[in-house]
Amino acid sequence: MSVKMIFSDIDGTLINSRHVITEKTIKAIKSCARHQLPFILVSARMPGGILPLQQQLGLSNPIVCYSGALIVRPQQTGSAIQPLLTITMDTETVLTIHQHICKRFPNISFSAYSFDQWLVQEPNNSWIEQERQIAGTAATLCTFQDDDMDVEFAPIHKVLCMGEPEKIDQLYESLLSLKLEVSVFKSKPTYLEIMAKDVGKAGAMNLLMKEYNVRREETIAFGDNFNDLDMLRFAGIGVAMDNAPSQVKGAADFVTLSNDQDGIQAALERFGIVGSIH
Repeated sequence: MSVKMIFSDIDGTLINSRHVITEKTIKAIKSCARHQLPFILVSARMPGGILPLQQQLGLSNPIVCYSGALIVRPQQTGSAIQPLLTITMDTETVLTIHQHICKRFPNISFSAYSFDQWLVQEPNNSWIEQERQIAGTAATLCTFQDDDMDVEFAPIHKVLCMGEPEKIDQLYESLLSLKLEVSVFKSKPTYLEIMAKDVGKAGAMNLLMKEYNVRREETIAFGDNFNDLDMLRFAGIGVAMDNAPSQVKGAADFVTLSNDQDGIQAALERFGIVGSIH
């Protein structure tokens, strides 16, 4: 069965450890576009953190944001987003998580995302600054008090918690014990991401596959971390990067080279989707 649709995570997968897309990977993806093969970017990032990469690759397909909580077409991003899909968190749940972190985990950085806004409580926090540099997105100040969570900042698509790995692990277990109606993922050892219950990359894949009239077995997906597991398992061919944790590699159908070794390009060539690129 030939591949008719490609899905790819961004951080740790599409971009390398210097947070750039290499020339060989760009050429491979542009080759897919020339052959009318949809290449869909699927990320926990906000739209503004995906669009520059989409433009760099010359793509015009829909983009999947917040690990599947928001799907938009590129021309629809901005102040008047008309999403193909939007799944948001209950405001009370967001405030409960915020209060829990303030009381139990004061060293954890808390922020949230609403459509194309990144809402932060401490803009000068070192974790916020690190994420700003990686994703290239601006932040908006928000106190996360009841009177601040009005229509301007709601609804919330994702909560991002950043901190030292040990604290992130503790927070993960603590949030599970609260039994909130949310999905909780570690996208890397220092990042914990929280979305509405049942949000996942596989659900976004399924919606777009129906729109493009593509069957599950005709897809390939690339990922490197735990929030990619459902996508890798759902795809016809799930490809893990060599820099992925062992559990993620074990869930994949194939393990390619790392994100620092043009792993996407290598796999696309390995499966005959693109020719040799030099």
